[in-house]
Amino acid sequence: MLKGKTALVTGSTSGIGLGMARQLAAQGADVILNGFGDVEAPKAEVLQSGRAHGIRVGYHGADMSKPAEIEAMMAYAAAEFGGVDILVNNAGIQHVSPVEDFPVEKWDAIIAINLTSAFHTIRLAVPGMRAKNWGRIINLASAHGLVASAGKSAYVAAKHGLVGLTKSVALETATTGVTCNAICPGWVLTPLVQKQIEAKAEREGISLEAAQVGLLGEKQPSLQFVTPEQLGDLAVFLCSPGANNVRGVAWNVDGGWVAQ
Repeated sequence: MLKGKTALVTGSTSGIGLGMARQLAAQGADVILNGFGDVEAPKAEVLQSGRAHGIRVGYHGADMSKPAEIEAMMAYAAAEFGGVDILVNNAGIQHVSPVEDFPVEKWDAIIAINLTSAFHTIRLAVPGMRAKNWGRIINLASAHGLVASAGKSAYVAAKHGLVGLTKSVALETATTGVTCNAICPGWVLTPLVQKQIEAKAEREGISLEAAQVGLLGEKQPSLQFVTPEQLGDLAVFLCSPGANNVRGVAWNVDGGWVAQ
């Protein structure tokens, strides 16, 4: 379905971003990965997912807290792939602390990477999408873009801001073939969440399994982790003709978290 399209997925060398990149590749999209750490293994995974379509996979290591590096990444996408048709803003970091003790540098970094980076990628991608009269912008917000949790002031603020940005861009592109939507996952078993499970187990002196159930039980009624593949499947739908009039939506995939 996505043959001939190019998808840029930020923060995609692991976790949610990699899962979404694989699902888009399986539909024939060329993919540009971005992130830190090992690059060759995720590139191989995405190539394998798109092997039936002969897709291309690129990579740019832009630090998503730095506008100049984001501009360089978007220039790379234009030069090597002819631009970005599908933009998935997934890059994110987390820090947990009461607001009165929240390190200022952590606040600044979370806002920069979780929110401001999406502004920069969107502003640079929209002109090319308008020119083609087709584009899909998918912002990975969070259940924390819809509700809050204590200790996560910067993350909650950034994700609520990302949902607001999504709505504004959707309105600005409403009469075009460009759509902008947000996906709001609940708990996904990523390396970031695994660290929270381990910290909970150590703090409470319980097993990892008990900590996992406890973590899910606090928020997610299904007691099941959302998977990157499920989020990728939703992204594929949002890229389909069936989603041509899905605009400005904050779509929660959260096992019932926000329904409570």
